[in-house]
Amino acid sequence: MELSDIQTFAAVARTGGITRAAEELNTVQSNVTQRIKALEAEIGTPLFERHSRGMALTGAGKRLLPYAHRMAALSREALLAARDDGEPKGPLSIGSMETTAAVRLPPLLADFHRRFPAVRLSLRTSTTADLVAGVLEGTLDGAFVAGPIAHDDLSVTSAFREELVLVSARRWASLAELRAGTPESGPTALVFRTGCTYRQRLEQIFVEFGWPSAARFELGTLDGMIGCVAADMGVTLLPRAVVERSAMTGSVTMHALSPSHGRVETLFIQRRAGHQTSALEGFVSCLTKDDEIIAA
Repeated sequence: MELSDIQTFAAVARTGGITRAAEELNTVQSNVTQRIKALEAEIGTPLFERHSRGMALTGAGKRLLPYAHRMAALSREALLAARDDGEPKGPLSIGSMETTAAVRLPPLLADFHRRFPAVRLSLRTSTTADLVAGVLEGTLDGAFVAGPIAHDDLSVTSAFREELVLVSARRWASLAELRAGTPESGPTALVFRTGCTYRQRLEQIFVEFGWPSAARFELGTLDGMIGCVAADMGVTLLPRAVVERSAMTGSVTMHALSPSHGRVETLFIQRRAGHQTSALEGFVSCLTKDDEIIAA
């Protein structure tokens, strides 16, 4: 089984089609098609169902995919381990929630770059669920996620403690006014996509407030989220530090919540097993030396 065939299979599974996979792999569509056919012939069963909207995994494809992720991760890890002479350098892929990347990471990344300029750091923002999967699959070396996280294959370091606040338009001076002045079904919940821990918490709050059927509206950026709140389109849940640093902070109201809803820990996760590169060790050393960061 050729590793290149496995990597091509994973790309098609991830993108849902030959064309998008070819673009991601920087190759031609015929090469992707040929590799998928070769892999299916070797295994002896179809791995994809072809349809008008693209390609979907068959049962065999779904069973193969976790192994494909592990093989790709192990190959990358082996290459990095062989090149690692103890001096932090080379690629380092870190993931983060967008809120953490916007407010907490700039000083940390700047310090890391000053100390280890030979490391080629890349930062990917996504939801906690996607970031955990990325670390487990080996596509990310580490990630900042919302806690709690309990997984036998992950090492966890406490990074930041955040206060979450319910954010509404400026005209709602208190939670009591907001609850009294909105429809019985509740205000619209402005949220990031599924997999976001803050979204899950907001939905729990809405249930406790008697708004389980409130409308949801998904947004992809912090600026868009806070701007829509300021325009009184709905409410959202964000760290207080994020809202306070926003240019629109004067146009919104932040409502404090009970500790059970308003306290969250941002964690840095990495895989327990396998080789930890010098670049990742250097990053963790920057993370744990900062007085603002609480090492677990």
